[in-house]
Amino acid sequence: MTEQPLLEVTGLKKHFPLKKGLFSRTRDYVYAVDGISFHINEGETLGLVGESGCGKSTVGRAVLRLLDLTAGTIKLNGRDITHLSKTEMRPVRKDMQIIFQDPYSSLNPRMSAGRIVEEMLRVHHIGTPDERKDRVAHLFERVGLRKAQMESFPHEFSGGQRQRIGIARALALNPKVIIGDEPVSALDVSIQAQVINLLVDLQAELNLSYLFIAHDLAVVEHISHRIAVMYLGKIVEYTDKKTLFTNPQHPYTEALLSAVPIPDPTVRRKKIILQGDVPSPINPPPGCRFHTRCPYAEERCKIEEPALKIVGRDHVVACHLR
Repeated sequence: MTEQPLLEVTGLKKHFPLKKGLFSRTRDYVYAVDGISFHINEGETLGLVGESGCGKSTVGRAVLRLLDLTAGTIKLNGRDITHLSKTEMRPVRKDMQIIFQDPYSSLNPRMSAGRIVEEMLRVHHIGTPDERKDRVAHLFERVGLRKAQMESFPHEFSGGQRQRIGIARALALNPKVIIGDEPVSALDVSIQAQVINLLVDLQAELNLSYLFIAHDLAVVEHISHRIAVMYLGKIVEYTDKKTLFTNPQHPYTEALLSAVPIPDPTVRRKKIILQGDVPSPINPPPGCRFHTRCPYAEERCKIEEPALKIVGRDHVVACHLR
């Protein structure tokens, strides 16, 4: 019997209208996310990678229902949450939390660190004031902060410490799914490793599931079980971590991997330099969206959009040449 995914996203689309003129009529759309599907099992991490502007963060916010969907469905534990109202979503939000990219702007500068984390419990009416304080103290210790720091304000912490506060806040309600929206990209490399290791430890301890959004494949390799590669609102390749790094099938994936540094100075890797710029999501190119930069593009690629097709066990790719 096939295990039911904890989170299942099907045909997700999010188009932002562009309004112009005196009456603010919709003249065009930004096709930020244009029909993607994926699933995440319990205790699993799915890495979502791609260049800036490809729609990764929009996917995370749409999955959390912070944005209304243009089309598609989102299921959590088999329950369709796509069209739930704000009131109906309130109890569901306890199971889905987010860690933001910027650990400073995501924290209220007027609130102490302890109060920021406690706010989650207070809003959902969980525990007495003393129980909430004990819970926050435990969370601080679990993410590597001292209990005494609960009274400090965000500006008194380093970037890595602020992100630990963000992680504690995300853990406060015992969620099942945490979406990491580039949670380490704003941190120093040494601090990145500490935060990634913390997330891995928390996953093993609490059986968490992650949607880990990033543009750094080296970071994604360390934490992910499966990886989805995104380009201009579309998923172009989707498989397990080992297969992606040893047998990439899409030209865009090959280019991304060629830019990953190799720690062994004796090993040389041929770098693939993509020509041109990423096309505008307002007017994406016809056919394969990558054909304007693809070194292998054929005439068919300019006309016909490739569908995701199976090229191996749990390995799908959207490319006419595969």
